[in-house]
Amino acid sequence: MRLFTRLAFAALAAASLTPVHAQDYPSPSRTITILMPTQPGGMADIVARMFATALGNRAGAKVVVEGKTAAGGILAAETAAKAAPDGYTLYAGYHATQSMFQHFDRKLNYDPKTDFAPVALVVSGQTLLVVNPSLGVRSLAELVALLKAKPGGYGFASAGLGTISHLLGEQFQLATGTVLNHVPYRGAGPAAQDVVAGHVPVLIDLIGLAAENVRAGKLVPIALNAAKRSPQLPDVPTMAELGYAGFEGSAWFGLLAPANTPKPIVNWLNRQANEIFSAPENREVFTKQGLDVPLGSPEDFAAYIEAESQRWRGIIQKSGVKLQ
Repeated sequence: MRLFTRLAFAALAAASLTPVHAQDYPSPSRTITILMPTQPGGMADIVARMFATALGNRAGAKVVVEGKTAAGGILAAETAAKAAPDGYTLYAGYHATQSMFQHFDRKLNYDPKTDFAPVALVVSGQTLLVVNPSLGVRSLAELVALLKAKPGGYGFASAGLGTISHLLGEQFQLATGTVLNHVPYRGAGPAAQDVVAGHVPVLIDLIGLAAENVRAGKLVPIALNAAKRSPQLPDVPTMAELGYAGFEGSAWFGLLAPANTPKPIVNWLNRQANEIFSAPENREVFTKQGLDVPLGSPEDFAAYIEAESQRWRGIIQKSGVKLQ
């Protein structure tokens, strides 16, 4: 009986630790650091800084954003994965570090699935297949026919090796049976500029970035890589409508904590994220750029990351893409 009593008290004490810890969080004497994996001014940066400012005001806590942009955000992800699971280090993660990089021929010092506690999916952006007007095509059927008539005779631009625009270009070739030459750039901006200039004819880009050039007549929209049409360009069909079911690809950004962060802290952060990014003035920042603001629970985000990881794994394996 004595042993049973001691064990019962020990279990009760252990169970009480997490709620007590969560009640003390965040401490006004400590700083919450949000690690940001991409260049300043990018979507991860906007997400991180918006959350930091609003969370600091709401909770009376000091919240800072620290950029760790090396290796496409891998350094930021590694740092976050190794941080103490106490809620004082967060990560503004995105599609590449959490659902793509682990499937390439490279070793990561973190596991996207087991080293993180997803907090909230904040934004996702549909992507659009566009071409330079000089190519002389205005539909997917015309584009595919042109590319098949001259395999390897045309190139597609991307924001860089292993980026979503690169992998969507590979997925496009697999789906359509075409062959394109990959032309990687150092970022989405330079890639779009060269396609507008006519140096490379094909590009898959975020709709918010491509729509302005489409409206100006500098690029021709071919198809949207999404489950439904976009209000930004409602006349542009989806790949599924044109006979390529399952051809989707979104850039996404969300908040994560190190694995084993107490569940009450994760839930509290999730509530803050849902309230902060649901505010009309904050949501509008993203919707004006053609981005969705999904939000939802930590479990929703975890399921989304897993589904994205499995989808990109299949594309990377089938295409044989290497980052070297």
